[in-house]
Amino acid sequence: MQTDLSVWGMYQHADIVVKAVMIGLLLASVVTWAIFFAKSTRLVGAKRRLRQEQAALAGVASLNEAREIASGFSDASQSRQLVAEALDERTLSAGADDPDGIKERTGFRLERRVAAMARAAGSGNGFLATIGSVAPFIGLFGTVWGIMNSFIGIAKTQTTNLAVVAPGIAEALLATAIGLVAAIPAVVIYNLFARMIAGYKASLSDTAAQVLLLQSRDLDLGQRDATRPAQKLRVG
Repeated sequence: MQTDLSVWGMYQHADIVVKAVMIGLLLASVVTWAIFFAKSTRLVGAKRRLRQEQAALAGVASLNEAREIASGFSDASQSRQLVAEALDERTLSAGADDPDGIKERTGFRLERRVAAMARAAGSGNGFLATIGSVAPFIGLFGTVWGIMNSFIGIAKTQTTNLAVVAPGIAEALLATAIGLVAAIPAVVIYNLFARMIAGYKASLSDTAAQVLLLQSRDLDLGQRDATRPAQKLRVG
């Protein structure tokens, strides 16, 4: 009978199914922490760059001026992509007589771009949610399987001596413990990222609103400049 009640000893004496459950849960835990370190670094860096870009674009008065400033940003810059969306819509709508239509289409394009950026930032959260919800049940399955084998062993040995029964039950409960070790950090990290991504999306929406404001101002000023000669002619 098993006498080593250390974690490693219980793993070594566990049934093959229980071993598979433990290994799977440990691998899931490793992936969870890998996602945490990689994603947290990326999100913190992205939010910092976005704040810097917002500060750089805060004082601009036109979309063309914003394009000149955004050209100095990196190719992966979110602000640069939003400015490019507005400029692209203005180019495609050249000659249109309805500024409100251009503003509406620009707003829609910026909204979809912000949504795409938020989805990209949320990649990996599905895995965390799955591990957080499924890992305890997988660990429980390993425990039930291990206890079932322990009861089978009790029936074969025809003894109820606690020293004989306890090792098998302990190694079965180890599967549940590992399941909780995998699930609890996954749930905490998922909630942390959900808050970070919500704040990041809000910042992206602020930048998009700033770009749309520039687009609207350019269109209104352009329309006003186009009507000024006619007004002068009527006055004269």
